[in-house]
Amino acid sequence: MLRRAERGVQRLRLPLRKSLLGRLLAVSALVAACSVAATAWLAVQTTSGAIEQEQGRNLAADTRILDSLLAYAAEHPTWDGVGATVDELAESADRRITLTTQSRETVADSAGSSPPPPALPDQASAVVDPLSVTAMPGANGPGDGSANGSGSVSVTVGAPGADGVQRSADDRIDPRAVGPFRLPQAERTSLRRTAEAAVQCLSRSGIASDVVEAASGRPRIQVVGNDPDRLRSSQCPTDALDSPTGTEKRALRALNELVNACLERQDREAVRLDLDLSWNSRAELLPTALPAPTPVPSAAPAESATPTPYAAPSPVDSENDRDIASCVGIARQEQLSSYVASPALLFITDPGGGAVPGFDLSAANTVKIISAAALVLALSVGASVLAGVRLVRPLHALTGAAQRMRDGESPSQVVVAGDNEIGRLAAAFNDMSAHRARLEEQRKVMVSDVAHELRTPLSNIRGWLEGAQDGIAEADATFVSSLLEEAVQLQHIIDDLQDLAAADAGALRLHPEPVRIKELLAQVASAHQAGADAAGVGLTVVPTAGRDRAPALDADPVRLRQAVGNLVSNAVRHTPPGGHVTLRAYATAPGDAGDGAPGEAVVVVEVADTGGGIAPEDLPYVFERFWRAEKSRSRRTGGSGLGLAIVRKLAEAHGGTAGVTSTPGQGSVFTLRLPAAGPDPMETTV
Repeated sequence: MLRRAERGVQRLRLPLRKSLLGRLLAVSALVAACSVAATAWLAVQTTSGAIEQEQGRNLAADTRILDSLLAYAAEHPTWDGVGATVDELAESADRRITLTTQSRETVADSAGSSPPPPALPDQASAVVDPLSVTAMPGANGPGDGSANGSGSVSVTVGAPGADGVQRSADDRIDPRAVGPFRLPQAERTSLRRTAEAAVQCLSRSGIASDVVEAASGRPRIQVVGNDPDRLRSSQCPTDALDSPTGTEKRALRALNELVNACLERQDREAVRLDLDLSWNSRAELLPTALPAPTPVPSAAPAESATPTPYAAPSPVDSENDRDIASCVGIARQEQLSSYVASPALLFITDPGGGAVPGFDLSAANTVKIISAAALVLALSVGASVLAGVRLVRPLHALTGAAQRMRDGESPSQVVVAGDNEIGRLAAAFNDMSAHRARLEEQRKVMVSDVAHELRTPLSNIRGWLEGAQDGIAEADATFVSSLLEEAVQLQHIIDDLQDLAAADAGALRLHPEPVRIKELLAQVASAHQAGADAAGVGLTVVPTAGRDRAPALDADPVRLRQAVGNLVSNAVRHTPPGGHVTLRAYATAPGDAGDGAPGEAVVVVEVADTGGGIAPEDLPYVFERFWRAEKSRSRRTGGSGLGLAIVRKLAEAHGGTAGVTSTPGQGSVFTLRLPAAGPDPMETTV
């Protein structure tokens, strides 16, 4: 029985895609995936933007601080008086700015000296050296710098100078460090007038231009639109702006001497430098330009220099040219060293003394991140609530219907939403509700039928006894026989009810033992032969076909004879005179026609009659208690209606089933299917 039930459960299982578990897993996985993906995307987008914004602000502020101090160092020979600049920068950037010598002796500190400020970090933010410009760490990405002896990070950069010219990566001298090339006021004024006259001349020629002053004070003409051909084709004089002044000649002469002294130490020929720091080899008389000079042409288009009268310089790719360029750079540093401040270490920290973090989220960015997380959480909770409501609503309907049934209201039906677990549960509940309604109706009918069945014999007994008391009936043998017959009928009804009550309560005890089914059928036929003969009905037992032995069976012989006897008496009662009732037993192979569990043989007992048959609409109710196809039939002709109900209970007690097939007008076949191995010894009650 358990194996058959397990097979039934397996057949009822839904595929995972339709099951409640599958739907819950799918919804949970979908919500989790969407939440994680959305949270990750929003967090990355929002946080990345906030980090880039905050880092950009910090880097811009730190770069501005470094550029301001580089400008101060390039224009002053010492750091004296830099304190005011440091304090101003610290206040505008909300930073603590500290300048120290390379031996970490404080030059200027925005934190003051009272109370003693916190200790400086081990690594400097940058080195302020106008002759070797470095960038803030992180300005060009990791790996762009190298650690110097002071622990700072030295980064080669091409910083734009005050003249607007982008410096080469090989020229690390700040363009604002001009030293002896700085023009006095008189020379500046003279060149300024010349430049303004040239600008007016160009303007009359339809060329828009402006005067731009370099760090040294030398003016240059910048053409709007960057059209050098128009400048060359103009007749406006600009030669005066191309010639060096007296100050520049002296500075250039001193620089040339330093360069030639360097070349002499390397056994190289001397060169002659021009104002734009290009050189002419005395042997070849060909100009070769330094790759990173500070050009000081008089008139040029935007971001370009006016060509020199020399031929185009050849690339600095020979060993000789590289040596010359190296000596020019060394000579410039040597010439400018007395005009600029000495290198200093720059420390940029927060006002409390700690290192400035890579970023510090502002209130606006924090609100953005919290808002994004709250939005994702709200969407996730909303999706979960929506899915949960759709899943729980039918359960609430089932719960309400069950509570109404508990409170005694008439059984109600619930809506079956679909073919899934909840839908099947609703369908099962509806079936249970309908079955409960039928049972309740049957219970009411049963009480009425029991009262009727008991009333008839009791009324007869009472009538005979009252007749004897009144002297109407004589207490003779016929009188006693009538009373005994009514008492037997009453006892039969009570015994049937007791058997059903015991079966319903699970107290119907079985005592299985090996049974010879052929002999059992013969005993039942012999016991009912007299009744069959009186009714004019033939009663026979069909022998087992072929040479096979009678099927073996373990069963309770008393209960089995009772079940088969009820079927025979019912068949004889419903078979007209001249009809025939046949008993037959046979064994089926394991699993044939779905009988029994796999590997389990089944014994089939059939009781067939040639009566009027049963209508198809009545077949489902044949084994119900007190059910009669013809309600008008009395107990004497139709029985009590308990015999077939007892047959079904006894078959189930043996682990089998009871069934019926019928053809109206031809007869019926009642069948008992019993496992040959008998009932489970551990479960011998129903």
